Amino acid sequence: MRTTANRRFIGALILWTFVCLPAGACLSAPAGATGGEAAAFDIRYPKQRLPAPDFSLPELGGGWRSLGDYRGKVVLIHFWATFCAPCLEELPDLEALWQRYREQGLEVLGVAVDRGSERAVREFSVHAGMSFPVLLDPDGVVRNRYEVLALPVSYLVGRDGKLSGRAIGNREWSSPEGRKVIEMLLAKGVVE
Repeated sequence: MRTTANRRFIGALILWTFVCLPAGACLSAPAGATGGEAAAFDIRYPKQRLPAPDFSLPELGGGWRSLGDYRGKVVLIHFWATFCAPCLEELPDLEALWQRYREQGLEVLGVAVDRGSERAVREFSVHAGMSFPVLLDPDGVVRNRYEVLALPVSYLVGRDGKLSGRAIGNREWSSPEGRKVIEMLLAKGVVE
């Protein structure tokens, strides 16, 4: 009987993830939002800022990157895959955001969760003109640590290494609302 209850819960979670999230209908405004631009951008902000789980992953093209290497910078960790259409729509916006704010301390880390050969990730990254670091997580170790159940998902990490926000589904990061969120993190370390 317990197995049946678990199956129902997992089935409901999968339905919620794949029906609600792509449409954005099941996402709530951030806690404490007052209806300003950051609230319209629809990012969930933690009630208590905890340290972001550290990780080390291979980088597309060689070498390794660790989240700890970016202490003192604002980091946007973006979980995506080549087979995820909303992810692919969002990547050019992330590239534009990174180009605009990297000199001010923003880092964008694209974590590709494709299983199998990295060839598809490499070819797509070149075709899409992605110049920010692309990390490979084919076994899902980091994806699981960040509890990513649907794609795309982005986490914002403040200069202090603590989680500052999460966006489930694609966002227009280079929009005025998206830039405001990033600018607040760069200036104050938190989004108000």
